[in-house]
Parts: sequence; structure tokens; C-alpha cells
Amino acid sequence: MENVVSGKKTIWCNIGANQFHLPEGKPEAQVLDGVITLAYPDLSKLRERLQAAKSSLDGSKFGVKSASDGGVLVMDPWGSVFNLLRGDASVDQDSRGKQPGERSEGLAMRDLKIHVPENSNLGGIGRFYERVLGATVKDASEHSVTIQVGPSQTLTFQENSQTTIDSHVDLRNEAADDSEGHPIYLSNYGPHISMYVKDLPSSYKRADALNLAYVNPRFKRRAYTLEEAVDDCMFRCIDIVDPDHVEHGPIIKLEHEIRSVVKRDGSKYKSCPFDEIPAGCI
Repeated sequence: MENVVSGKKTIWCNIGANQFHLPEGKPEAQVLDGVITLAYPDLSKLRERLQAAKSSLDGSKFGVKSASDGGVLVMDPWGSVFNLLRGDASVDQDSRGKQPGERSEGLAMRDLKIHVPENSNLGGIGRFYERVLGATVKDASEHSVTIQVGPSQTLTFQENSQTTIDSHVDLRNEAADDSEGHPIYLSNYGPHISMYVKDLPSSYKRADALNLAYVNPRFKRRAYTLEEAVDDCMFRCIDIVDPDHVEHGPIIKLEHEIRSVVKRDGSKYKSCPFDEIPAGCI
């Protein structure tokens, strides 16, 4: 990852069209219960830098080991796991654009693996992404389901015996005076993922119809209604449910920031990394 930019106690790290937002921990760093797979054109120099970093990170959870497929498995100083693979720019890089600044050494985030409890309703997870967010199921097996969320990017949910429904959230009651009469939500300090959709209004309506729209009081942009979601070019949800069995409750809790490629007037949203607005985006 390159093109590191510091914000208000947050670091933005770019990798191709993808970006990490790394906030200061309150009180501890966010640790992903899963695996982040990143593609690089060459792993040799990366291996050297990782080995050189060991002495500086002694005493932390940092660790590096070779994987059977020729890649590198890295645990960061706080415990998140990265799977670094050799990639191909013609396959891994998103031809539609990249994050601002010089092109990063890394090509892309190839897959984000999210652990879910054993015996989870994996079919229901697939239906959530297909019916609410308009994604497609790429692959499904007895213990995992993979969602296609970009040209060469996937989101995988895999069963893990140590994971619970609440493993990915850190919910805190920080309710302030709500003079406008909006619903009061718990603040989430767990990790969240950000995704662009072609048709944000329709996705919001489908999420809202299932009572899935969520507002995280931590952030200034708070879409309580469809109109506010359109104006802010985003909305959030935190419960992944089976649209066929909403009454069963969340299969897993994982905060999503769902973004629109375009603003209300049809122009491109400023944070969208694409060079041009893809066809069909409204």
C-alpha cells in the first residue's frame, strides 16, 4: 500500500482503486475477524521490507510466514491477517480508475474474507447481497459463500468456530440529545466495509423495507431517510439478514457504508475513484 494520507487521527492507505481507512483505536485498534487478500506485481521486495520491519515491531503481534501457494501471510501488529499474493495488473487492477495520487505498488484488494459462525445461513447471506445490494453470488460451498463485488474483487464469508454474530461490531451507547426526533442508534466502533452500488435509491428502499437502514452516530453524515441518503450519496446497514427469513434476525452483524457513484444532479461523486461514470449508474 502507498499514498498514505493522514487525517484526524485516521490514515488513508490506497491500493489501486481500493482504500483502507485506519482510525486511531478507542481504546484498541480494530482487528478484522477474517483475512484481507492483496495482490502485488512482485513479492520479493515486499518480503525484504517485511523482514526488515520485524525488529521495530518486536513485542507486538506482527508476524510473517510463507504460504503454500507462494504468497506471504502477514499478521499486523494488532492481529489482523493479510494474505499477500503475486498478481497480474491486467487482471487485478480496476481499469475504471484508481484512488488519487501516484499509482500504488499494490494492485488491488482481491478478496475480503469475513468469518461467520459455524452453521450460518450462507444461502441467506448470498440472497442479501443479490436482492438488497444488487451483487451476484460467484461461488458457494458447504462452509463458505463468495460474492462478486467488483470486476476482480470478491467478498467471502467463511465459517469459523471462534466467530459469533457480534464478532465484527463494537456497539456503544453514546446517545446524545435528539431534538429532531430521529431514531437513536448505538455507535459502532467495529470495522466497516464500503461498497459502491449502481442504484443507491433502490438499494436504500430495499434495505429500509427490511428495516435494515442504520445510522452510525460516530459519523457526521447520517442518512435517516431516502432523501438524506441521496443527498449524502450514502447510507449504512449493519445487519445481514436472509430476505426470505427476516424474522430469524441477523446472520452476522457487519457495518456497510453503501455509496452512490453519482450525486443527485447526475455528476460523479467526488470520492468515487472511477475516471468516468460507469453505464447504468443512477
